[in-house]
Amino acid sequence: MALHLYDSATRRMRPFEPIEAGRVGMYVCGPTVQSAPHVGHLRTFLAFDVLERWLTRSGYEVTLIRNVTDIDDKILARSAEAGVPWWAHAYRYEQEFAAATDALGLARPTYEPRATGHVPEMIELVQRLIERGHAYAGDPGNVYFDVKSFPEYGSLTNQGLEEMENPEDFEGDKRDQRDFALFKAPKPHEPATSSWNTPWGRARLGWHLECSAMAYRYLGETFDIHGGGLDLRFPHHENEQAQSRAAGYGFARYWLHSAWVTQEGEKMSKSLGNFLLASSVLERLPAPVVRLALVGAHYRSMVEFTTASTSEAAANWDRFTGFVARAVEFLGDDGGPVGTVGLPAEFVTAMDDDLGTPAALAVIHDHVRRGNTALAAADGAEVRARLTGTRAMLDVLGLDPLHPLWTGAGAEDEAKDRALEVLVGHLLEQRTEARAAKDWARADQLRDALGAAGVVVEDRADGATWHLKGN
Repeated sequence: MALHLYDSATRRMRPFEPIEAGRVGMYVCGPTVQSAPHVGHLRTFLAFDVLERWLTRSGYEVTLIRNVTDIDDKILARSAEAGVPWWAHAYRYEQEFAAATDALGLARPTYEPRATGHVPEMIELVQRLIERGHAYAGDPGNVYFDVKSFPEYGSLTNQGLEEMENPEDFEGDKRDQRDFALFKAPKPHEPATSSWNTPWGRARLGWHLECSAMAYRYLGETFDIHGGGLDLRFPHHENEQAQSRAAGYGFARYWLHSAWVTQEGEKMSKSLGNFLLASSVLERLPAPVVRLALVGAHYRSMVEFTTASTSEAAANWDRFTGFVARAVEFLGDDGGPVGTVGLPAEFVTAMDDDLGTPAALAVIHDHVRRGNTALAAADGAEVRARLTGTRAMLDVLGLDPLHPLWTGAGAEDEAKDRALEVLVGHLLEQRTEARAAKDWARADQLRDALGAAGVVVEDRADGATWHLKGN
């Protein structure tokens, strides 16, 4: 069975056939960095991390674009409440998002563009839409997409225009209340830095517009997969598709949507006040346990994040790591790299069936059970086969127990690097002070001491830099 994915647009399973053999272009709607990420956010990005890993393991070269929405109404409002510039507020939470995803072992996307860095592309797209009769200017700064001009509008979510309620607050200069903003005029109280000069006046960026512009910039007119959370289907993804196709682009060929994380049956969200901050969850639970709890369910199924579900994930993680540790001790080695190790046919079948992680985990559990039986029988060949197979399958899910992130080796190296930077930086500050005081003997002494430790110092017009010998 070749890879089949459930396409949200056609509402059916489809065999995956990329535009270009061996290559996949994928766009995933990234975070709006208005506040700290919660577990619900992480579930979406973990789902597409597993998809990228499976595509890569299946032999594809994947280009993953995951944007950052670094300006919107809530960012402006919350930064004003905090008394900090909006861009500083956004950057703080962008870093918190990166810290959480790094802790959970998500691979960084190929490119991670910010909305504010792509205003020229947005202007070009709007000009194209106006020229093709699908957009119009309202009051200065306002530009709208004309939904009636595009007969396909509503096709992604299987809605007719007559069935739709107004997705946004009514604007007096709209032709139709269902038209959506591409650019919008800034409000009087908003900082000048939060708007840009456009052919239609000073304007703020439209949320839907940014993703279409960035997808075109990095993936071209037509690309393979567009992903995001289920809550983005309407209006965000519907509007993205409409404006991109109205511009004459094919846009996404497959749409994938991950389901919500729930608590007591309700979607986890900030508006409901029932969310769990990623930072607090990662303080009380090991990161691989959180990852396993979120990827263990099928990505299109709701995940109830409770003490019971995380306890089950912890027990499973202990079972996996326990077998791997015992097998390594028995064999005297870890089995080597597993990125190219052959995978059991049952596992491949499960993953090719729309990323069937529950069935895939069942295969892993069976492998571990057989591995423990082999350990009891002291069957070295069988133990090795089960060890490498278990690790290879878990690696697809981002959970190889011997990955440096989970063993702590990566964290230890990172801590050493930070310590080195602090110590070298302190000595360079002393050397700069000595040079300023024309204490050349002291400056040379510090330089020689650093050199003896393998640190090469280079003096430049803008200050001293350093690197390790051989680097």
